[in-house]
Amino acid sequence: MGMMQPETQNAPGLERPELDAETLAFAGRVFQYARMGHSEELAELLAQGLPANIRNDKGDSLLMLAAYNGQVETARIILDHGGDPELSNDRGQTPLAGAAFKGDMAVVHLLLEKGANVDGVGSGTRTALMTAAMFDRTEMVELLLEKGADPDRRDGNGQNAADLARSMGAAGTPAQLDAATRLA
Repeated sequence: MGMMQPETQNAPGLERPELDAETLAFAGRVFQYARMGHSEELAELLAQGLPANIRNDKGDSLLMLAAYNGQVETARIILDHGGDPELSNDRGQTPLAGAAFKGDMAVVHLLLEKGANVDGVGSGTRTALMTAAMFDRTEMVELLLEKGADPDRRDGNGQNAADLARSMGAAGTPAQLDAATRLA
């Protein structure tokens, strides 16, 4: 657990205040609530004004932590309080790509229902479709394609989802994506 990242840089000459142990412990607890699915506690804090898009020292938002850890109800609460489904972490991964990495269909459905960009890449270059394809998640690939994911989109290395799936030795998704590309 680390400190929360400031939303903006300080003006020249202004020092950032030191965070005391109690504040750091509170911040750590808030991120743990998202990770562990403590929906009621988090809902109460969000209702009291806790910013839905705070991020930890790795750039993970509350929504990213909930999505990555399969906490669908907690993710719903964060989204309902203004959590940004496109806010990527320091590795450039969006909550949708995090859920695709973990193989969590319920969270993927929720994020898409709540407006996540099916081809969103945040500050990175890999879409959720690419991630799902790499880990041979055929059901998820099918869902993402149905929702409009672009099988021809390329990552920063010029590879599309089928190329990435092949490079990871995926058994089913390369052919699935090749068929989708031919239909497009």
